[in-house]
Amino acid sequence: MTITLNRTILAVSASILLYGCGSTALVSTPIENIDTVPLKISELTEAEKKNWGHTDLLTDTIPGMSVDKAYSEIIGNKKGETVIVAVLDSGMDLTHEDLVDVLWVNKGEIPGNNKDDDNNGYIDDIHGYNFLGESYNEQLEMARIVGKKLGDASLQAKAKTDLDKDYQKALQNKGQYEQILQAVQNADEEVKELLGKDSYTKKDLTEIESNDESMQRNVSILMQMLSIKDTIPEVISELKDGIKHFSDQLNYNLNVDFDGRKIVGDDPYNFDDRGYGNGNPKNRVDDESHGTHVAGIIAAKRNNGLGANGVAENVEIMSIRAVPNGDEYDKDIALGIRYAVDNGAKIINGSFGKAYSPNAEWVYDAIKYAADNDVLFVHAAGNSGEDLDDPNNPNFPNDQINNGPEIADNVITVGALTSKYGSEMVASFSNYGLINVDVFAPGDDIYSTMPNNEYDFQGGTSMAAPAVAGVAALVRSFYPKLSASQVKAILLNSGLTTKSKVVVDGDASKAMDFQKISKSGKMVNAYNALIMADAVSRGKIKL
Repeated sequence: MTITLNRTILAVSASILLYGCGSTALVSTPIENIDTVPLKISELTEAEKKNWGHTDLLTDTIPGMSVDKAYSEIIGNKKGETVIVAVLDSGMDLTHEDLVDVLWVNKGEIPGNNKDDDNNGYIDDIHGYNFLGESYNEQLEMARIVGKKLGDASLQAKAKTDLDKDYQKALQNKGQYEQILQAVQNADEEVKELLGKDSYTKKDLTEIESNDESMQRNVSILMQMLSIKDTIPEVISELKDGIKHFSDQLNYNLNVDFDGRKIVGDDPYNFDDRGYGNGNPKNRVDDESHGTHVAGIIAAKRNNGLGANGVAENVEIMSIRAVPNGDEYDKDIALGIRYAVDNGAKIINGSFGKAYSPNAEWVYDAIKYAADNDVLFVHAAGNSGEDLDDPNNPNFPNDQINNGPEIADNVITVGALTSKYGSEMVASFSNYGLINVDVFAPGDDIYSTMPNNEYDFQGGTSMAAPAVAGVAALVRSFYPKLSASQVKAILLNSGLTTKSKVVVDGDASKAMDFQKISKSGKMVNAYNALIMADAVSRGKIKL
């Protein structure tokens, strides 16, 4: 659908760096009215689809972060300092062609000798640590609360209500997907038989002339599916993925009797029960692709002729496996944050979240520990299309309690944008909130690394957070004396904004001012962030 914007005002700091006499001066020319800038009405090219998060809004009319512009006009051949970014996630493919050269290596540890050579409390942690051991599937926290009777009666009752609702919804969705899959497969087989072909196009379908109601129904079903995906095999694959997702929910995530932690061997609700896990933070199955995708968004080797470009150069990725196929445990997250801090990370990316956190204080203490040690924590806002300022929509971990003051000034919570600049640029799934979400960044249909040297598109605030972590890494690389709180302020204050209304939760009746769905009211912009970082570092701007 073509998006038209009338009298849209965009406060853009279109700044350039002028070089002379060995010094750098900041020149800023605000552009307020972009009515004269042509909007992108054509479909994105394949190249644009794979790189849209790095594009420039004014040049490309796509709401990217001006990453390529930052490299071409500001960074050039300059070399910054190396920044360690911890990916606190599901583990990652440590042998991926686009990531293997950017892995953090613990030089104090000797691989494979089953000893804690550097005395950091973790054995053989060469590229990070695995707090999940060999576990993979897990319950959601509400299932644990009900099954293990955690917390008080009020918490258990609320968890039981939500669990029953979600169980019925998963059961219904699984049934619907199975019915749709059967209808599509039947239609696909009958059309192939009619055409005498193993494959067909939309054009082939439109040329079918039949008075048979069954065949007319087949064509209608397939045409509808081809409006969602390019080919029927892709549709079938997506439907099967959906059935697996809902089956996993029923069998593991929402099953109060399932015990995914047994194989790990610890008590996850005893913070003093340490020494579990192992030093191999690699994904355990191919489906465990989340951490690999996140890592690539941050730091996939740029311009090496392979599949994807990360946002930041001069980055070492530390892999911390703590997020299972289900809800993460508070203990794993708290210890993961502390591990990252103690082993040199300056930025931690947390693309995870949950509605219940029975031991949230462990994570709050870890976040404060990171703040005390000048480490930035970038967190995904979540994918429920909800206003996080509503107390009924909690998303842990966060940096405040009951919409109160922040516990620390080192957390950035990120919502997701689509590539459609205008009223539809906020991803329909993205959470939002004037208090609880700090900023927005590209997060819908992002192309990045996948296990086994593959690449693919994934969407979610999980993809928006590492985009911001990548920009933060750029700033910390070239301006290492800036503190975590200064970097946070720079990212929030240097972004682009618009006074136009945007649709949230995919519901046109929920149009809101873009400036009122996050604390900053802005989209992160790497080009402007580097310019502001330079000004702050020179004392030209005080935060």
